[in-house]
Amino acid sequence: MRLPIRTVIPAVFGLLVAGVAALAETKVEVKKVHLCCGACVKGVAAALKGVEGVKPACDQKAGTITITATDDATAQKALDALAAAGYHGETGNKDLAIKAETNVPSGKVKSIALTNAHNCCQSCCKAIKASVKKVDGVSGDTAKPKTANFEVTGDFDAAALVKALNDAGFHVQVK
Repeated sequence: MRLPIRTVIPAVFGLLVAGVAALAETKVEVKKVHLCCGACVKGVAAALKGVEGVKPACDQKAGTITITATDDATAQKALDALAAAGYHGETGNKDLAIKAETNVPSGKVKSIALTNAHNCCQSCCKAIKASVKKVDGVSGDTAKPKTANFEVTGDFDAAALVKALNDAGFHVQVK
């Protein structure tokens, strides 16, 4: 059976275009994200739901989120959406990364109000409190489960506090 050339060429071209589109896809793995429960995983899905061209996959046990996006710009939008939802992690990629909070006071502070932390349950709150407690000079915090905003008090380095929370998989913003 012979196919007319008018049928073969468009079919081959279509396969070629599909292959090139698949090659343009961007995949980013975000590691060390705090994903203690199903609600954390649902929160990731909710955060990325509005980002068109993104398919997320969470591995709760490993604490990773794999983002498959149509291109680098879309992947960065997804990473920005994760940060906005209070999730933090490492990508190992200097070009595609969750950006550090830029509004952190330099040096020591007596208190700092933080907002936007992913804190969906008791386990999240426990992890936040444990991270905060590790920072030299912290004397207390007001973190409560299911509350994205809290205050930390003492005499401590603000950047060290934000870094400790980021290292634990939480992204916060300074009020």
